[in-house]
Amino acid sequence: MTEPVPPAPAPAPALSGTAPPPQGLRRVLANLAHLLGGKAAAGLMSLVYLVLVARTLGVRDYGILVLINGYVVFIGSVLAFSGFHGVVRYGSLALARGDAPALARLVRLMTVIELGCGLFAILVAALLVPIVGPRFGWPPEALRLALPYSLAVIATVRATPQGLLQIAGRFDLIGLHQAVSPVVRLIGALLAWALGAGLPGFLLVWFVSALAEGVAMWLLGLIAWRRLTARAPLAGPWRGGGEPGFGRFILVTNFDITLRELAPNLAPLTVGWLLGPAAAGLFTLAQRATTALQQPAVLLAQASYSVLADLVAQRRLALLRTTVWRSAGLALAVAVPFVAALALAAGGLLPLIGGRSFHGGVALVTLLAFARGLGLVAAPIGAGLTALGLPQRSAAATLVANLALYPLLPLLILIDGINGAGWHALGQNLVAALLLAFFFRRDSHAA
Repeated sequence: MTEPVPPAPAPAPALSGTAPPPQGLRRVLANLAHLLGGKAAAGLMSLVYLVLVARTLGVRDYGILVLINGYVVFIGSVLAFSGFHGVVRYGSLALARGDAPALARLVRLMTVIELGCGLFAILVAALLVPIVGPRFGWPPEALRLALPYSLAVIATVRATPQGLLQIAGRFDLIGLHQAVSPVVRLIGALLAWALGAGLPGFLLVWFVSALAEGVAMWLLGLIAWRRLTARAPLAGPWRGGGEPGFGRFILVTNFDITLRELAPNLAPLTVGWLLGPAAAGLFTLAQRATTALQQPAVLLAQASYSVLADLVAQRRLALLRTTVWRSAGLALAVAVPFVAALALAAGGLLPLIGGRSFHGGVALVTLLAFARGLGLVAAPIGAGLTALGLPQRSAAATLVANLALYPLLPLLILIDGINGAGWHALGQNLVAALLLAFFFRRDSHAA
């Protein structure tokens, strides 16, 4: 997973009431433009190294690479704790009343929680490698490499500084951060290819990029910290950093985020578990080929959430509803041509990217493209519910789509092979989008 910068370290003009804020959708688009700038550069670099890695390793070894990385990311997403929404919502409220010490305590509290859970996730990932590795079809050499690769969980432990950058309006830095991992992977992949390092070399590159991704976000977060907390020391009081209802809010939003990340992370692992590394490689490449729609969904949720939280803090609920529905409509307008283009190109897309060993996948790419389109439309609606302080609604929709429907995934794979995973993704995103729209329409008028 970018800027209107406020002119002062305390409340931004939109929160102070001294000047009327721009219309909500314009603010969302301004933030999104910064994020897309970084993502465009990252996307281009990702395409280059993806082609290089897939064509060098072939479908089976590429499958092993993505399964090891996917396994570690999955453990990190399940066990690591994301304080992103808590920092943005309660940090915005602290800034609105000019309480920089409260913001500092909040960020310290979330840092302690997030780093502690991240360390626990690393230990669990390492302990389970000898158990799950053979079932995924990892050869002995890959098993040895997967053990230290557990440290790559660090890439998922960065939600707190990202939330701090958001309430500071530093979406430019968030956009810059999106290029960190692709730059490292591109340079490293070129070196691994030139040296003929094979699977171990590419795994090392992915490991270094994960470390860089996690560390870089914390370093960038220091910029927002100095500005918003009046240069408060990093070490200091952190107990009592939340307000009434804070604990429940962060637990529910973290649960929601965990559920949201289950689908993209669990699906390739399930494919690999049932069909082997080669099928996992094909499925993951199809997922990557359709990220032209997944990434804007993530970015749109990021770009809209801080704006929507600001509108809720000001009790501008009519503008909140307008902004959410207009953002969803804009997402639909963007999704339709992208889905059509991916469906038309599905026949030759995977062999073009990965080479001859990645044959087939026409129906899979088409189904995943439609699923990604629905996810793009649902992104601002879910952000609107969370901004209203109702993350349980978004969590309920995600719970139904990602957990209640998960048992259908292995069944569909057994019935229709790898295409079953595509049908499952489409059904998940359709159910989630409909539930989110229903909840927001009802609850935004009742707020």
